[in-house]
Amino acid sequence: MFKLTSLINGKQMPKSCLPKNFQEKKLSRVFSEDYEVVQRKILDPRGGPLNQWNKCFLVACLVSLFVDPLFFYLPQVKEKVCMDASVLLEISLTAIRSIVDAFYMVQIFVRFRTAYVAPSSRVFGRGELVIDSKKIASRYLRKDFWFDLLAALPLPQLLIWIAIPHLRGSAMISTKIILRLSIIFQFLLRLYLTFPLSSQIVKATGLVVEAAWAGAAYNLMLFMLASHVIGSCWYLLAIERQEQCWKDVCNLQRPTCQHVFFKCSSVNVSGRAVWLESSNITTLCGPDGGFYQFGIYADALTFGVTSTNFFNKYSYCLWWGLRNLSSVGQNLFTSTYIGEINFSIIISIVGLLLFALLIGNMQTYLQSTTVRLEEWRVKRTDTEQWMHHRQLPHELRESVRRYDLYKWVTTRGVDEETILKGLPLDLRRDIKRHLCVELVRRVPLFDQMDERTLDAICERLKPVLCTPNTCLAREGDPVNEMLFIIRGYLESYTTDGGRTGFLNSCRIGAGDFCGEELLDWALDPRPITILPWSTRTVTAISQVEAFALNSEDVKFVASQFRKLHSKQIRHTFRFYSHQWRTWAACFIQAAWLRYKRRREAAKLKAKEGQMVGLSEPVERQTSVQLSPMVSELAFYAATLAASARKGSKRAAVSEFDLMSSLQKPFDPDFEVHDRFKQ
Repeated sequence: MFKLTSLINGKQMPKSCLPKNFQEKKLSRVFSEDYEVVQRKILDPRGGPLNQWNKCFLVACLVSLFVDPLFFYLPQVKEKVCMDASVLLEISLTAIRSIVDAFYMVQIFVRFRTAYVAPSSRVFGRGELVIDSKKIASRYLRKDFWFDLLAALPLPQLLIWIAIPHLRGSAMISTKIILRLSIIFQFLLRLYLTFPLSSQIVKATGLVVEAAWAGAAYNLMLFMLASHVIGSCWYLLAIERQEQCWKDVCNLQRPTCQHVFFKCSSVNVSGRAVWLESSNITTLCGPDGGFYQFGIYADALTFGVTSTNFFNKYSYCLWWGLRNLSSVGQNLFTSTYIGEINFSIIISIVGLLLFALLIGNMQTYLQSTTVRLEEWRVKRTDTEQWMHHRQLPHELRESVRRYDLYKWVTTRGVDEETILKGLPLDLRRDIKRHLCVELVRRVPLFDQMDERTLDAICERLKPVLCTPNTCLAREGDPVNEMLFIIRGYLESYTTDGGRTGFLNSCRIGAGDFCGEELLDWALDPRPITILPWSTRTVTAISQVEAFALNSEDVKFVASQFRKLHSKQIRHTFRFYSHQWRTWAACFIQAAWLRYKRRREAAKLKAKEGQMVGLSEPVERQTSVQLSPMVSELAFYAATLAASARKGSKRAAVSEFDLMSSLQKPFDPDFEVHDRFKQ
């Protein structure tokens, strides 16, 4: 039981500042979000430290499951037809097993200090945590304590080092049987305890391992662990069958033979050497002797597995277990011995279950790495069949294939919008900002926006992918969205409504935008529901990545522009707007034609004045002799002046046509909203 402490504005208040009746109140339940308020003597089952411990303890459980079957390799056959235990292996296994047992003891202590969710509070939400230590202990003692205690007891160590060395005769044989049964019992018990532990890890973190390859390796390791257990059991049963053969031969040769002869500590017993030479036991109990049917254990005698060193026997037994589990026991040829038949049945059943579960899980993990690729292949096959059924032309088919391939290379089959829609608003906003804010800042039109406005714009942007020759907008069609180019190049051109002989074309790239008619429409203070018409045709030249704002989102951006009251935005809009660029180019061209016309008229007027000045003296001196020539010169000058005037008129007409053909674009007033308020 814990006394309540309070937090006010992030600071812990002393108990003296609390009301007296509040100080005396005991706290037995708490929500997870209020867990930090209480004293940290009870562990949160969903907390990080306990999750880390559970993963470490799961590793210790797997090590325990690997170590326990190794006790079956302790007996070994010597060259003098006797059996003994490997002392070095006993010491190694005892040390490792004791370390693992310490983890189980710590787990018992942790379980006494771990809160649990009250069953009555699971109606809604995550529920309340019971932090009363007495209730926790009472619940644990009623449920899982005794299983954990039996699993943590060091039974094999006690039997090997204390019980068996002090026993003789039948008592020692019975103790050996108890040792093997205790190992099997604790192994099954510890195997059972790994399942709720894995379930607890999954409930807290969602999964045991995160990477797909780690999940496949985990299931493969469990299959190898099962092969290790089957191999060790096969070795122990092979040793027992060989010992039983010796005893059967010994029973036929009594009273010269005694069962004590098969202990390596009794090699020097009187009469053993004489019996060994006369009994021919090595031949009778050999794999080809015919005296005893070894069945599935014959390989252990044929290849000398029972008498070789530990690493050789372990490797062969592991291979034997893996081979027969993988083949579901189809290669086993048993004798009529009932124990051998039962063991083969167990191998077949376990192999079938493991192959269906573990190998199936491993296949699922491995396929999860390529599931997107398979989905894309299926979708592409469906698309090909649909195009063939509809008899689409070759050009359209190639366009569809290019788009599918480009989208797959760019997104790898992941629908970003679907993922983002399933996240909370603040998290979605942070992710959008991380992905888009640097790209949005490349657009000069958004360069002066504040951070909050940029976040709102990033939240509304939608990614757009285009392949070459994709038409993003057609002249005369309604404008549905405004595109901001991030990567790639597009061609934008206009024919001024289809006028013959008029064509204005330009290339736009990263940092540019198109669909500015939508911004003009959004800045119009009059409520207009009809979308504007596109004045240009925009076609992708290369692979293009862009962000799009639909009409409603453009209205929001326009409202943010009005808040800035900056003339710089108007200048930036004019500079990057292709309508304004086209109009400016035509305006400059008309001004240049006007200037050229005026310059030519001035030159012509000066030349005409010079010719008139030269004709007057000539008329006074030789008026009679040159009168026909002067009259001809005057006629030429008049003709030249008339042609110049006609040329100037034609230039003026062409200039007027050029200016009247393209009207000045609408200049959005970013402060019009405030004027209407006034």
